[in-house]
Amino acid sequence: MALTTLAVIGLAFSLDLLIGEPPTPAHPVAWFGRLVDALDREWSESERGQRLVGVGVAAAAPLVPAAVAGGAVIAATALHPLAGAIVAAFVLFLTTSLRSLLELTETVVAATDGSLERAREDVIGLVGRDASTLSAGELRSAAVESAAENLADGLVASLLSFAVLAPISLPAAAAAAAWVKGVNTLDSMLGYHSKPIGTASARLDDAVMYLPARVAAVAIAVAAAAPRSLGRARAWAQVPPSPNSGWPMATLAVALGVRLEKPGVYVLNPDADLPALAEGERAVTLVGRGAAVSVVLAVALAAVAPVIGGELASLGRTTLEVAG
Repeated sequence: MALTTLAVIGLAFSLDLLIGEPPTPAHPVAWFGRLVDALDREWSESERGQRLVGVGVAAAAPLVPAAVAGGAVIAATALHPLAGAIVAAFVLFLTTSLRSLLELTETVVAATDGSLERAREDVIGLVGRDASTLSAGELRSAAVESAAENLADGLVASLLSFAVLAPISLPAAAAAAAWVKGVNTLDSMLGYHSKPIGTASARLDDAVMYLPARVAAVAIAVAAAAPRSLGRARAWAQVPPSPNSGWPMATLAVALGVRLEKPGVYVLNPDADLPALAEGERAVTLVGRGAAVSVVLAVALAAVAPVIGGELASLGRTTLEVAG
C-alpha cells in the first residue's frame, strides 16, 4: 500500500501541474459551495438559534463530500484496484491546489509593477479585503500573505490527512481529504463574525488547521534554508485574528525580511519594509519550494504510517491481554 500511496500522490500532483484548477462549473468544491449557500440563511430569529443550527451544519455538511469521495473510491476499487487508486488520486487533486495559487500570486505581484488597477482586480481572487486604496507594496503583501496561508489551507491540510490514511485505506484517505476541504470551505464562506451560523464552522476549522498551519510554517522555513525564522515568527504568529494563519505568514515574512500588513488588522515583522517586486517574486518561489517540502513530508508519513499503526495495534492487543 505504501507504493500505491506514493503513486497516487504523484499522479495527483502531476494533474495539478498539468491542469491546475478545473473550471469552476465543473469543480466539486464549487458544487459543495452551492450547498453551503443554500444552508446560509436565517433558520432562527435569535442569534443563539442560528449558532445552534450552525453546530449541525458544521457537523453534517463536510460529511457530504467525505461520503461522496470515499464512496467513489470504494465503487471504483470494486471494479479494479487500479481504478480505485486513480479515483483516489483525482480526489486528492481536487482537494488540493498549488499551480493556480502560485500563478495568481505571481500575476498580482507582476501587475504591481505596471498596472495597480489590474493588480487590485486580480488580488480579489486571493484575499477578501478592500483593495481599492491599497498601494503597490500593500497589494504585494496581500498576495504574499495569501500564498503562505493557502499553502496550509489549500495543500498541506488535505495532503497530510490523505498521506496518513492512504497506506491503511484509500477510501478513508479520500474521505478524510474531502472532509478537510469541506471544513475549509465552510469556514471561508460562513466563518465571519457577522454570521452566527458560521461560528461552529470557524471553531472546527481552527481545530483542523492547528497542525497543518504549523507544518506549512516549518516547510517554508526549510524551503528558505532559514530555520531560525520559525523562532522569530513566534513573536507575530498570534497577531492575526486567526490562531493558525499567522504561523505560515509570519514565517514567510521573516524568511523574506519583509513586513506583511493587513491595514487596520495586523502587522507582521513590523520593523521591515513592505515587499518590493523582487521579494514578491521570491515569495512565489519559496511557497512553491515549501509545497515540495510538504509533499516530501507527506511521502515520509505515508511510509511510516503502517509501521506506527502496527505498533499501536500490537500495543492495544497487549493491553487487552494484560487487562484480561
